Amino acid sequence: MITSKVISKGILRAIGTIILVCLVLFFIYKIKIVILYLCISLIPCLIANPLLQFLKTKLKFKNTFATITTLFTFILLLIGFTLLFVPLIISQAENLSLLDTNVLKNQLEVLESNLEVYLKLYNIDLVGIIQNFNLSSNLDFNLFTNFINTVLDLLAGFGLGLVSVFFITYFFLKEQINFKENIKKILPDNNEEKILNSIEKINYLLTRYFIGLLVQLSVVFILYYIVLVIFGGENAFIIAFLCALLNIIPYIGPIIGTVLAGILTMISTIGMDFKTEMLPSTIYVVFGFLVVQAIDNNISQPIIFSKSVKSHPLEIFLIILISGITFGIFGMVIAVPLFTIIKVIAKEFLPNNKIVSILTKKL
Repeated sequence: MITSKVISKGILRAIGTIILVCLVLFFIYKIKIVILYLCISLIPCLIANPLLQFLKTKLKFKNTFATITTLFTFILLLIGFTLLFVPLIISQAENLSLLDTNVLKNQLEVLESNLEVYLKLYNIDLVGIIQNFNLSSNLDFNLFTNFINTVLDLLAGFGLGLVSVFFITYFFLKEQINFKENIKKILPDNNEEKILNSIEKINYLLTRYFIGLLVQLSVVFILYYIVLVIFGGENAFIIAFLCALLNIIPYIGPIIGTVLAGILTMISTIGMDFKTEMLPSTIYVVFGFLVVQAIDNNISQPIIFSKSVKSHPLEIFLIILISGITFGIFGMVIAVPLFTIIKVIAKEFLPNNKIVSILTKKL
């Protein structure tokens, strides 16, 4: 029989549970930067793991020495990258961020005037089109400079957490075996093998994915840079670097990068003859970027998004699309790794489910 005392206890228990959950969520929110460092540390850990295993198995390095060598290699690569490229990136980014927005607006008006004269030859009314869109009054000319300043701020903030990330990565690499042993102790015996198999497969697939993604971005950056050096003129390095980073966002990133490259190329060539220099340079850059994207879409992406995580291209496209609609750009970036994790876990725990068996038949 349900009495008032039982009801009171149930209400108090529910309130206590809600308060506990709220406290846990508040605690997680307060330490979100630590959680971010842990998540970031997993990426270099996954990328470095093949090198660590090579040193331990092929060269017979001790675990600690192999870990130190692996991490030291990453630090040397980072220092080398910094010494060679970052000063150039920062100097060019500062130059772009210090652009006078009034001058930028005037340059766009000059660009519109040149376009109008050129398109009149083909009976195209550019003035009417621009008036309908009210381009000059609605465009925020501080958007680009704010973006550059935001990137610089992020670089500065990343520097503060760099030591923390490397420290965590060191112990992730060094204590892999101990982590597995400790996990075994706390896992329920009936699911221990399935969970450990899932962790091993996830580690393998995500390692392949992140290494492939790193190679893809490097190849795209080099190709973009070649195109911009040949046709784009000034600021080729920083433009190629930013556009390559945008490729982290599947499908949409390359489109944004192409538009950005076209706009920056037109701005950097203002003062040249519009018909013979400015317009051809922009067209060549945009066309070159489209060729790079065609190469990337038909070679790099199928290997990374399909073969590395063993999923069908249409399957990957739909997951990225759904994640983008639901969670925006962040959802698109994490869609493939998260989907891979879910698939591996589903295969281990629901192998007889028909839908799971279809989706995971390549795993």
